[in-house]
Amino acid sequence: MQRPASSPWVAMVDCNNFYVSCERVFDPALENTPVVVLSNNDGCVIARSEEAKALGVAMGEPEYKRRPFFAHHGVRVFSSNYALYGDMSARVHEILCGFSSEVERYSIDECFLLLRHRDRDALLALATEIRRTILRWTGIPVCVGLAWTRTLAKIANRLAKKRPDAGGVWMLDDPASTRRELAGLEVGDVWGIGWRSAAKLHRLGVHTALDLTQRTRDWVREKLTVCGLRTALELQGIPAILMEDAPPAASITCSRSFGTRIGDRPSLEEAVSAYVQRAAIKLRSRGLLAGAVQVFLSTARHAPGPQYSGSGSLPLPLPSDYTPALLERARTILRDVYRPGYRYQKAGVLLLDLTPRGMRQLTFAECGREPLSQREKGLMSALDAVNARYGRDALRFAGSGVGPKPWHMRQRHLSQRFTTSWDELPRVR
Repeated sequence: MQRPASSPWVAMVDCNNFYVSCERVFDPALENTPVVVLSNNDGCVIARSEEAKALGVAMGEPEYKRRPFFAHHGVRVFSSNYALYGDMSARVHEILCGFSSEVERYSIDECFLLLRHRDRDALLALATEIRRTILRWTGIPVCVGLAWTRTLAKIANRLAKKRPDAGGVWMLDDPASTRRELAGLEVGDVWGIGWRSAAKLHRLGVHTALDLTQRTRDWVREKLTVCGLRTALELQGIPAILMEDAPPAASITCSRSFGTRIGDRPSLEEAVSAYVQRAAIKLRSRGLLAGAVQVFLSTARHAPGPQYSGSGSLPLPLPSDYTPALLERARTILRDVYRPGYRYQKAGVLLLDLTPRGMRQLTFAECGREPLSQREKGLMSALDAVNARYGRDALRFAGSGVGPKPWHMRQRHLSQRFTTSWDELPRVR
């Protein structure tokens, strides 16, 4: 296990209990208090403070089953506030870009950085400064794991969180100590090893991360395919998972479960229109065009009453990111798949057959002209600019309705959008 001299160090920066930490930034009274954050429609627990974990609250528990327990133990409950969490994530990412020119956002609360320092002490000092800066500028606590590969950096980050003496930073740089840590790590806890692969490896006598490193490359490729081989190589200190741009998405989806079940088509049309608009914003932000639209809707599978699910797709005459064109197709599909007499729980929109803008095959009819007029492009650019500045849905199409709607998600415990809404700025007393 020898690090190549030319290889950069990989730092994994992970925000601690991120959703809970975001809530605590703007309500210091939540410190040292058990806190949980719920999924869409206030369904299940998706984030817990350390105090909530100590009470035995598990990930994925339905909120309604734990409601008396939460009240008895003083557990503070919050609905998911994605406007707040997304903005705080962007702030953390911007800070990290000041420490390295090579930053990859892995998830809303995790980033990989490449660091090209050679001196070990300087590297540890930099990691400590990263933690201190993020905490001081955003209020979000983070841990930093340092290693030769991304997989080892994930393990180092895990150790930084679990070891009280780590100070939030852990480095896996010594081959002997790295092997000791791998020997104590269950193979199912390795990044990239799913539960099915872990069960398979257990049956084959591979129980720890170190066990996996001691199998031959041919054996690993046969049992876990090339993806598993990359993980095994990374555990040996050989960079095999590169930081590079993700390939273009195959589809863009926007779907939600409704706050209450609805049966009338006008309400469904409003919901689908809202989802199309959100999907179209993602489409344009990624520089893509959609060639087809799919709409689906379904009843609640476990609720009493008649059950139905339907879906349909339609191609666009030309690949487009123009919201009115996407809305027209989505409404046509919905009218075809809608059936009266049912209480629908969920609907969604998929944009399919995606191609990068400016890289698709043109038809003879299009030669010499743009697929979208300058007026249409200007309208979409203005719409996106206003919503980016003043908040999502500051401008929207009338088809999605105005005011509270029965299909809106339940968010009984929603905190304020402290950083993205003028009307919800924190009040200083």
